[in-house]
This record gives sequence, structure tokens and C-alpha cells, in this order.
Amino acid sequence: ITINNPKKKNALNQEAYKDLTKALNDAAQNDSVKVAVITGAGDIYSSGNDLSQALTSTETIEERLRKSSMVLKELIRAFYKFPKLLIGIVNGPCIGIAATTIALCDLIYAVDSAYFYTPFTALGLCAEGCSSYTFPKILGKSKASEMLLLNYKLSAMEALKYGFVADVYNRSEFDTKIWPKIVAYSKLAPGSIRVTKELMQKFEMNILDEVCEAETKALSQRWHSDEVMEGFMNFMSRKSKM
Repeated sequence: ITINNPKKKNALNQEAYKDLTKALNDAAQNDSVKVAVITGAGDIYSSGNDLSQALTSTETIEERLRKSSMVLKELIRAFYKFPKLLIGIVNGPCIGIAATTIALCDLIYAVDSAYFYTPFTALGLCAEGCSSYTFPKILGKSKASEMLLLNYKLSAMEALKYGFVADVYNRSEFDTKIWPKIVAYSKLAPGSIRVTKELMQKFEMNILDEVCEAETKALSQRWHSDEVMEGFMNFMSRKSKM
């Protein structure tokens, strides 16, 4: 599965959310699929949510929030409910919703130039993608707080140190070393992987459901705040000067 929107640095709009959800759900139901891999086109994984879409929408904010909340929840659930081996290949910067959902993969490989960035408080938003639960669990409270509260960019090597990714590779060797691994993984017993994954996640599914619901509700409430409009205007101002 490749996120492919190079003109906008692989940003995700509502249609991309739906396409990604469908791709994951289709792979989950397809018996011929043993392993699912998600990556980005080019030298970036994803720049996150396509903010320009929110600013140019002609819908009322209530209607837009109702639709986007439903689409967002479906995408997040497609990640954490995926029953097979799900591998994230982070080929460059991984930002916002891309960084939070990648943490729901079973394992992640990253290129050494990649970083993980969740600038939610700079935009007046809040944690999403179950990151208020997964980040502290993976990174520890202090480093998770740096990322979610203080907009800290986590480098690939730091991500390896904290167990956020399984391994880091130089770009020159990225493809030649990772894809043979994935081919080997696809030959493992799929039923065994499914059962073991179910056991690993058995006591977390209800938690993730609750976290997803709570975060989405909080995010909808944040959209009504003056901080969000101020954050977005600052973002668009910086973007126009780039």
C-alpha cells in the first residue's frame, strides 16, 4: 500500500483516508495476502493531514466534522484491527496522522533520514490515532509528552533507541535489505501469526476502541476553538513564504 500524492508531499485528504481504509480492509479479507506493507512514494512517507482541504471546504463546520470524524475513526480502526502482519516502511518524514497511525503497525522499518513529528499543539489540535495511549506505552511518558505536547521531532535513530521502530537503514541499502525480509516473513505460518497477534492484542482492543472514540470527540471539540484558527492561519502564512 503506497501513499502517493507527491505534489502535496503525500498529504492525506478525505478521499485518501477512505482509499487507505479500503486497502487495509481488502487486504484483511483477501486470503492470498499474507503480509501488508504501507509506505510512501518518493522520499517522504506522508506530511499528514491535508490542511488546505479543511480551509477551502464549503460545508458547515458541523457537517464537515461529522463526516471527517467518521472517516478518521474508520481509518484508525482499520490499522489496529488488522488481523495479519502489518509492516510500516517509513521512507522519509512521517508527520501528524501518518506518525500516529504508523505506531499501530506490528513493526516499523525506517530510513535514517526519517523523522516522526506530531505538531498538534502548534495547530491548536490534540492527540489522534490512539497516540495518547500508544506513544506513552512505546516511548515512555516523558518522550511521548515531548512529542504530543511540545511538538518534538523524533529522529529515526531516536525512534530505534526507544523501540518505536524495529530497525533503521541507510537510504542506499533501504530497498535491498528490507524487501528480502518481507518476502521471508510472507512464508511464515499465517495462522500462527494471526493467533499470536490476537493474543498480544487481546486485552488492548477495548482500550483502543475507547481511546479512539475519546480522541476523535476531543478533536471535534478543538475544531471549534480560536486556537485552531490561529494555528491554521500561522501554518498557511509559513507555507506561503516557503
